[in-house]
Amino acid sequence: MSSRWRILLFLFIEFLKFFSSIAKPITPTPNSQPQYPCKPPYHSHYSFCDTSLPITTRAKSLVSHLRLHEKIRQLTDNTTGIPRLGIPAYEWWSESLHGIATNGPGVSFTGKIAAATSFPQVLVTAASFNRSLWFLIGSAIAVEARAMYNVGQAGLTFWAPNINIFRDPRWGRGQETPGEDPMVTSAYAVEFVRGFQGGNRKAGGKIRNGFGGERVLREDDGSEGLMVSACCKHFTAYDLEKWRNFSRYSFNAVVSEQDLEDTYQPPFRSCIQQGKASCLMCSYNAINGVPACARGDLLQKARTDWGFNGYITSDCDAVATVYEYQNFTKTPEDAVADVLKAGTDINCGTYLLRHTHSAIRCGKVQEQDIDRALYNLFLVQLRLGLFDGDPRKGQFGKLGPKDVCTSEHKKLALEAARQGIVLLKNNKKFLPLDKKVVTSLAVIGPKANNVSQLGGGYTGVPCNPKSLFERFQAYIKKTSYAAGCFNVSCDCDDGFDEAIHTVKEADFVIVVAGLDLSQESEDHDRNSLLLPGKQMALVSSVAAASKKPVILVLTGGGPLDVSFAEEDPRIASIIWIGYPGEAGGKALAQVIFGDYNPGGRLPVTWYPEAFTSIPMNEMNMRADPSRGYPGRTYRFYNGNRVYGFGQGLSYTNFTHKLLSVPNKISLLGAIKAGSSENILHQIYSNKYLSRSLSTS
Repeated sequence: MSSRWRILLFLFIEFLKFFSSIAKPITPTPNSQPQYPCKPPYHSHYSFCDTSLPITTRAKSLVSHLRLHEKIRQLTDNTTGIPRLGIPAYEWWSESLHGIATNGPGVSFTGKIAAATSFPQVLVTAASFNRSLWFLIGSAIAVEARAMYNVGQAGLTFWAPNINIFRDPRWGRGQETPGEDPMVTSAYAVEFVRGFQGGNRKAGGKIRNGFGGERVLREDDGSEGLMVSACCKHFTAYDLEKWRNFSRYSFNAVVSEQDLEDTYQPPFRSCIQQGKASCLMCSYNAINGVPACARGDLLQKARTDWGFNGYITSDCDAVATVYEYQNFTKTPEDAVADVLKAGTDINCGTYLLRHTHSAIRCGKVQEQDIDRALYNLFLVQLRLGLFDGDPRKGQFGKLGPKDVCTSEHKKLALEAARQGIVLLKNNKKFLPLDKKVVTSLAVIGPKANNVSQLGGGYTGVPCNPKSLFERFQAYIKKTSYAAGCFNVSCDCDDGFDEAIHTVKEADFVIVVAGLDLSQESEDHDRNSLLLPGKQMALVSSVAAASKKPVILVLTGGGPLDVSFAEEDPRIASIIWIGYPGEAGGKALAQVIFGDYNPGGRLPVTWYPEAFTSIPMNEMNMRADPSRGYPGRTYRFYNGNRVYGFGQGLSYTNFTHKLLSVPNKISLLGAIKAGSSENILHQIYSNKYLSRSLSTS
């Protein structure tokens, strides 16, 4: 065979390999050990396998070994393997918002591990205002993530947390966030990421978690090693799914520089600077006319000004939207060039895979643009130890099925739900109920006997889910149930009669109302802040039929206008549980029957229904009386509220008084204009406040 034919045959075979890699995506293999590179004896001699070298040197070496078509195949979340170098396929996309989730293709619950601990949705744990709790949840999820990786059921790169500001009460994904306050959201981002990536709150590599003693995550030896990788998303000013004729895929968020700097960006800055997140996800929307994944100024600011050390991924198909939805470029090749040159490293989806070759041929992308992206990607994989040999022999190699759904993690999920539950109304100290006095209990509502959505969006397979109704049965043997409505939409009142009959037979009544994922979710915003359908009528009918005032339990993440219930004396107590996770029913029962004293506080403002007249696409935070704009969030909103940010009751009465007041406030030292080290020092004659408690 002539050399010419050999070359043609070689090219044909390589083409078939490339085509096959696109046509047959790789999925996790259950019940198997993870595949890994640098296996001896054939593939361990490369310099990128040499653990004695700096990871920067190893990353550069790895890039240098790749051919152009192999490089391009690394620019998608579902990368194909490189057999000649012994590098297996890898799926970058796994999810872990409040527990290992099924959303990402990198996770499978078919195998040795069939479930994982389902913690409360983020908004609920944010209501605890407890930094150490957020850290512990992150670290617990990380342990389960590594355990699932070790049996081939998950990756090591997880796209969480969601740290966008819950700007508008109608946003379907607000439930996934820590709320509306930039400082709280920043604090959550730092603690979750530190815990998740294997960092430490204390020196020495150990944390005391309060649920089983100390756990060594990784030694704080100054290395850049990662237990698993966290991703701060969605960068930036992303908080609209689908509202009227606006869609997240084409929405242009018009944001002032002031709002960008003091509202939308601080959580991402903290997530990177203090949390040391190893991934940043750019969002679908445009910011002031430029798609987020093509905003080179913002992406490079994260690297140069904030010190970001990681990879930047697009949201899924967010590179395609640059051309296909936002019409920002004239060709797909221009979209590819714009995002790569802006600093996006990898595309969740296949757009870079399909169009980078032609972008290079057109001269719009250079190979060095790809090399830069791959360097960032491989650095993270090296920090995760993916090129350090058999992971079973590594630092986390002993983690496995025994470390998932542990009693320790389930207790933590219960504690998180208890701390996040918010008591909003408690007339005449109606709660807690004395279980010795309650002889019968009626539980009403379509969500009360349903476990499928207790976790909200981005949920996996819970360890031991039980409905609210089942948890109440554990307290009161004579507990009856009626749905009242066939579903949360509650389009008709056909079930009202059965519910009212059930109520009349009971001493005490709990009615569960609110939202589920049919009302608010990814790609679905709400239009109203009222209870869906005829739920309001159901609540009022039940309250009218009950012998005693009733307890109203509200589910869902989005704020609700329940002014009618707040004003109705037949409704004695109102409790918000959000999406409380697998232990939520037990936590609620403990609160209602006094085994736990509630202390949660709302992390978002609850607006009246009249707020829905404000366009959701209005991004300005500050009020503008000249045009009747009331502003947003507790920081700037000047309208009426149903409940305020930070509102929440307890079974304990708290009073505060100042022991002393400072006589003088002074500045110490010279302050130079523009210095980042400026510190305002306040001198107090006495620094402490006293708190006196009287338990009712």
